[in-house]
Amino acid sequence: MDPIAAAVYRGHIFHITGSPTVNDAPAHLQSIPDGALAVGTDGVIAYCGAYSQLPPAYAAWDVHDHRGGFLLPGFVDTHMHFPQTYCTDSYGGGQLLEWLEHCIFPAEARLADPCLAQRAAEAFCRRRIAAGTTAAMVMGSAFPEAQELLFSATHAAGLRMVTGRGVQTVGPPSAQPLLTSTQRAIALCANEIDSWHGSGLTDVALVPRFALSVDTDTLTALGELYDAVRGDGVYFHSHLSENARPGTGEVDTTLSTYQVDSYLDTYDGHFLPGSRRGGSTLLGRRSILAHAVHCHDRELARMAETGTSISHCPTSQLFLGSGTMPWRRTIASGVNVALGSDVAGGDEWLLARVLNDCFKVHISETAGASVSLHPAALLFTATLAGARALDREATFGNLDAGKQADFLIIDPNRSEPLADNLSHGIRSDDEQLATEQTLFRLLMGLREPAIGSVLVRGREITGYLDDNR
Repeated sequence: MDPIAAAVYRGHIFHITGSPTVNDAPAHLQSIPDGALAVGTDGVIAYCGAYSQLPPAYAAWDVHDHRGGFLLPGFVDTHMHFPQTYCTDSYGGGQLLEWLEHCIFPAEARLADPCLAQRAAEAFCRRRIAAGTTAAMVMGSAFPEAQELLFSATHAAGLRMVTGRGVQTVGPPSAQPLLTSTQRAIALCANEIDSWHGSGLTDVALVPRFALSVDTDTLTALGELYDAVRGDGVYFHSHLSENARPGTGEVDTTLSTYQVDSYLDTYDGHFLPGSRRGGSTLLGRRSILAHAVHCHDRELARMAETGTSISHCPTSQLFLGSGTMPWRRTIASGVNVALGSDVAGGDEWLLARVLNDCFKVHISETAGASVSLHPAALLFTATLAGARALDREATFGNLDAGKQADFLIIDPNRSEPLADNLSHGIRSDDEQLATEQTLFRLLMGLREPAIGSVLVRGREITGYLDDNR
């Protein structure tokens, strides 16, 4: 890659500084209307603050003037599906399990074709860049060649990604092309770790689709493999308690299949009947479980205790009729909650659109549970909480000096409704409330065209959109 030129980016900076919890995010919201972000040749942020106070050491650096626009941390999407790149808005005639059987399993099986897999990998990267998603946890393909193409395309695009092949050892007839034996699955996972983990931009996770896609033998083997590689920083990712339709939904089916007391037990090594221990836990600070809509208090407490994060996917939960993750109760448990698009159960790639749904569903919860989320909490959930879930908070997630420069340049003039709302909308005379109103309008009204530039480690990567169509 070409070297990075040291530069100063000037614009209205919004980010959550420091290392707060979501409840403390409003106190850590930093708004700098005429801000400067100085990025060195190493791609690291040297200064973030007022332009008028730019240190003399950076005064000779080239200035990229984006006044009238905004500088935000790159979005961190903690739950996406690469094999579902072409599956948004798929109609399957029912909720989660029907949708998987009729739409998703057949669609994912098509990535056995390397030509289609190549197109999907490039499209997946383009759509991430267009949406400003600089880092992501990605559920991968069951097919090794498709995974290789995804890793290669991600490196070419300059994006950050954690992914792992989708492990399935049991499933309905429509999933048969995706299934392997446990022995084969473990061998493929180990090879993926050897080939791609820790390569700079990419890391590897162990990714069983969900508890119903594997059996106790597979969970035992995954636990043994994770024990061997956990110290190398390998991740774990899966789904948890997404759909609770009585009797035939995902949660009840999991409980009856394994005869366990809680869904979380299947990932915590207690997957034998009666929740007896059968293997090692897969929980931990590099473990992310998507959805967690219908968890018991003790499941939330166990995730908090182990440092396991939740990927909250409100858009997907609306699309599949899965319900609403109870915000107040989940946050009160102390578990870290980050944001996920869940493409393609979620049909929005842009995390700002997912935040839009997040605000709406939680203000609409029943009395006593309802909450009007502060715009700082929304920004935190889509940025710093995601970096925390990926155990990379020291590297990216906000614009503090010393972190790598993963950020977005937002030009409202590229989106007339956004520009008009920011320019002509009601603005309080109270400075703090006016700041919050501006950030809220920006997050709620943001659309892909307004994302003018995307930078990862200080390097502009937006050109990939034109070079790979």
